[in-house]
Amino acid sequence: MPPSFHAMFQVFGRIGLMSFGGPAAQISLMHEELVDKHKWLSEPQFLGALSFCMLLPGPEAMQLATFAGWRLRGIAGGLLAGLLFVVPGAVVILGLALGYAAWGDVPLVQALFLGVKAAVVAIVLQALLKLSRKALNTPDSWALAGLAFVAMFILSLPFPLVIGMAAIWGAWRAAPGELGDASPATLPALSRSITIATIWIALWALPVALAWAAGATFLVELGIFFSKLAVVTFGGAYAVLAYMTQAVVDTHGWLNTEQMIDALGLAETTPGPLILVTEFVGVLAGFLKGGVALALSAGALVLWVTFVPCFLWIFTAAPYVEALLQRPRLKGALSSISAAVVGVILNLSIWFALHVLFDTVHTTAFGPRPELASLSWISAVLVAVAALALLRFRVPLMPLLALMAGLGAIATVLS
Repeated sequence: MPPSFHAMFQVFGRIGLMSFGGPAAQISLMHEELVDKHKWLSEPQFLGALSFCMLLPGPEAMQLATFAGWRLRGIAGGLLAGLLFVVPGAVVILGLALGYAAWGDVPLVQALFLGVKAAVVAIVLQALLKLSRKALNTPDSWALAGLAFVAMFILSLPFPLVIGMAAIWGAWRAAPGELGDASPATLPALSRSITIATIWIALWALPVALAWAAGATFLVELGIFFSKLAVVTFGGAYAVLAYMTQAVVDTHGWLNTEQMIDALGLAETTPGPLILVTEFVGVLAGFLKGGVALALSAGALVLWVTFVPCFLWIFTAAPYVEALLQRPRLKGALSSISAAVVGVILNLSIWFALHVLFDTVHTTAFGPRPELASLSWISAVLVAVAALALLRFRVPLMPLLALMAGLGAIATVLS
């Protein structure tokens, strides 16, 4: 007997409000609620759903919640679960972005963010270490990570190209004899999935098409860029942050580097998926371009094109989960993507660290180059404290951000 929508609203609403700490903590919370406490899913069902969501671009925890809702009550249940996972954090991000737009230049706020930026460096480093322990277990995986780092940091190759090449390599490396095609009898009819996919693709494109019809060039550019980002977000938000920053700062000039680092720091303080940082970028870029009205429009558009694809992937492919998980070539592609993402996040870690530690960083043909004389000793000490607190003493995320913001303010006053 499936649970009622009222019961699902209570449980998934609690998950959405309590989903701090990144995907690992969020997945653990869902397991506790859905498998251990309410027994709505069995252990094999939950693990199969998680494996499937790891194959998809986008935030795996949000997609896991959506899949669980779909498994329990179909598309309506998936919509309920997915929205409840995203909406609380989206509301908080909207408030933080508008507040940052209004008061981000106030000296006290800048002092607080000095410490938050140091915490961000440590947080990204922690993400790198966690993923590397899982993804780098063969010589091939280490080589892929190294090549991905060189491609991004030194050669400045586009993130989608790096991920695409890694996927092709992983699929090709899978032994032909391992390819296990599911029996046609196990696969559902395609007609319904095609209809569902068509509807969600149309919904995905609708606001961008309306902005184009209205001549809103800025909104069209936002919509197209973040739609592309939604397709290549393998490995979580950290993996695409460097690519997103490069486009947002250098290509489009919507924000500067400091604002992007601040955006990530604030996104870390909210429940829900970290990819909500895209909403922050949209709101702040819209505010700088045309005030509050454009900020609200830009934030809504970016939120839409970031998360509608998640529903598209789940509702189209969920009936095929068992068949998809039998395909080793697909698993090989995913494994190679995960290895490459380690190199991508290493690129992000160094990029963030350089911009936090040095006041002047030049962009060259072979990656960023800091001016050594511009080293900020205050920032260096704050980064060291943040890394020690997070990696050695395991200080939880929210207390860490509060601690580092306070230390940043104190250091600014004393300097």
